[in-house]
Amino acid sequence: MVRFAWVFWVSCSLVSAASDASLARLARQIELVSAATDGIVGVSATHIETGRAVSVRGGEHFPMASAVKIPFAVQLMSLVDEGKTSLDKMVSLAPGDLHPGSGKLTELFFHPGVSLSLANYMELMLVISDNSAADVVLREGGGPAMVTARMKSLGLPGIRVDRNIALLISDWMGAKNIPPESEWNKDMWDPLYDAVPASEHMRARRAQWADPRDTATPDDMTSLLVRIWKKNLLQRGNAEILLGMMERCQTGKARIKGMLPAGTGLAHKTGTLGGIVDDVGVMTLPGDAGHVAISVFTKASIKPEEASEKAVAEVARTVYDYFVFVPGAKN
Repeated sequence: MVRFAWVFWVSCSLVSAASDASLARLARQIELVSAATDGIVGVSATHIETGRAVSVRGGEHFPMASAVKIPFAVQLMSLVDEGKTSLDKMVSLAPGDLHPGSGKLTELFFHPGVSLSLANYMELMLVISDNSAADVVLREGGGPAMVTARMKSLGLPGIRVDRNIALLISDWMGAKNIPPESEWNKDMWDPLYDAVPASEHMRARRAQWADPRDTATPDDMTSLLVRIWKKNLLQRGNAEILLGMMERCQTGKARIKGMLPAGTGLAHKTGTLGGIVDDVGVMTLPGDAGHVAISVFTKASIKPEEASEKAVAEVARTVYDYFVFVPGAKN
């Protein structure tokens, strides 16, 4: 059954009714299904084979949360392309490298001396969203400023990276007196976070919704996804490695893929931080209908996470249905 409903034009879309009335109607439908959450929703989707696109608040900045790990990966893989590092490089894990939200690496770190390849760190970062692995990848990629510079060099100034994941989470928690990174250890985080009064945490949490740091516009994130998929951003072999890891992503089963037909191909990365629920990736449509790069960001929700996840799933299914049934429509 076709779920896509034909409705009217929405002014907040960047798509002109004069240029493609059906895409404008799609934008309006996206607005309607986004009401599943009380948060603010930004969406950008591009049919890769035709270039037809829809954007709702696509130029606004949204917190990436762990979706930032795609820019982390692109920066590291670009250095691999340039011969400046290698996925085979072994990196030892130090006690200070164990950051909040990193269960798998914490389990591995029984004694000092654990070493993993950059390929392993990338896999942990993208497949299970391990934060310690992400911060190692970020450091090996040159740090936040280098990722932002890479995005700007690609013509994607709407994607900026300012902090590693440990500091991003600490700011969201409202933690104070974070010691210098050289003094970090895995046992310091919980006491720091437990010391934050609930009222201060809520103020810090809400501040993150408006913080320009570590944000992306849906339009620029979708443009990045299109270029990864087309394999004209990275060398083909490295692009395929990155996409393979994104296809193995284990998080976000109720988001983009939540309402898609069983077996639909999806290479994606989620992001989650209180009141922020994101999912960005590339959907494979059935038959010869092609592929859709899609970024769905939400912020400022005070409802349970499931409400925003439902909105993401509804948006993704609406976009999927549209491009399956009317991929080339002009009116």
